[in-house]
Amino acid sequence: MATQTPPIDPSTLRATFDQAEPLTVGVEEELMLLDPATLDLAPVAPQVMERLTGDERFTLELPAAQLEIVLPPARSVAELAPQLAAARRSLASAASGLALLGGAGLHPFAPVEGVLNEGDRYAALHEEYGAVARRQLVFAFQVHVAVGGADRTLAVYNALRAQLPEIAALAANAPFHAGRDTGFASFRPIIADMLPRQGMPPRIESWEAWSEDLNWGARTGRVPSPSQWWFELRPHPAFGTLELRVPDTQATVADAMAVAAVVHALVARLIEHPRDGVPSWRIEENRWVAARHGLRGEFAELVTGDRIGVRQRLQSLLDELEPYAASLGAAEQFAHARSLADANGAAQVRVAAAGDPRGAARWLADRFLDGC
Repeated sequence: MATQTPPIDPSTLRATFDQAEPLTVGVEEELMLLDPATLDLAPVAPQVMERLTGDERFTLELPAAQLEIVLPPARSVAELAPQLAAARRSLASAASGLALLGGAGLHPFAPVEGVLNEGDRYAALHEEYGAVARRQLVFAFQVHVAVGGADRTLAVYNALRAQLPEIAALAANAPFHAGRDTGFASFRPIIADMLPRQGMPPRIESWEAWSEDLNWGARTGRVPSPSQWWFELRPHPAFGTLELRVPDTQATVADAMAVAAVVHALVARLIEHPRDGVPSWRIEENRWVAARHGLRGEFAELVTGDRIGVRQRLQSLLDELEPYAASLGAAEQFAHARSLADANGAAQVRVAAAGDPRGAARWLADRFLDGC
């Protein structure tokens, strides 16, 4: 595995999160590269990166058929929307002749194992995880939000865990895998869960406790750096943000920005009203529903156990969050989330593909620059 980082001091963690500017928001978007002729995954990320000539908006990831857009923090999702559209245009231009682009949680029909990028970091992951690493052909949309204040950040982190299933259901966009309809709204969590430190994040009692966990992982060699704390939500010790990693990559900029606007508004609400104390296993039951049944499922209320339709729960959550989105200047992006709560990416691609995984890949490629 990679060389471990120096021990993490809790006072350093506190200082990083205390200094973060409250309610700034940034995004990272993992995108699939598609062969122009076959629409299969095309492991040409290094060649596309060469054409991008050091553009800091783009970076390699583990799969050689994946490139990631990384946008710096902004004051609002409305500011990010044109930046993401411009980045998608730039990437499509750089990939011209080498690959098409698509946005989804999984490729619809690629083989279950793929080519990995070269380099020490990726070689170490391959050495440790072998075939499981080669199966991580997964594509996530990650939203960073700064809470501001170390103690407040932990309070929001612990409370936000309970609502990860709602975000997962809203953003589910991976029903096809290995050439068939899986019957899931998103099969991506099933693939990701082959690795350790995935899925529902643990509660963090204090910065001291988390630093000890990270240092324990480094001492064992199992978690050489915080970047391998891969849970679906994590504090980011370099940026002082909460990084929400549960959404699938979205087909269009509009869908992605709607998801980001919901996350941004949700963090703003939790700053005012953090609620915690729910057993993790109950949240995980709703996580399963989000992945398996998506918008067609029923969540369980985490305290009473009462059942509620996922669409109904999402519309209720959006009602709660709408004033926060308006105050954050993202009313337009947030309004689009209403349509996702009715028919998200998983529902849209199923209808468009009519059961054909290759048709799904074509639909994703055709929609990549919608609104750009």
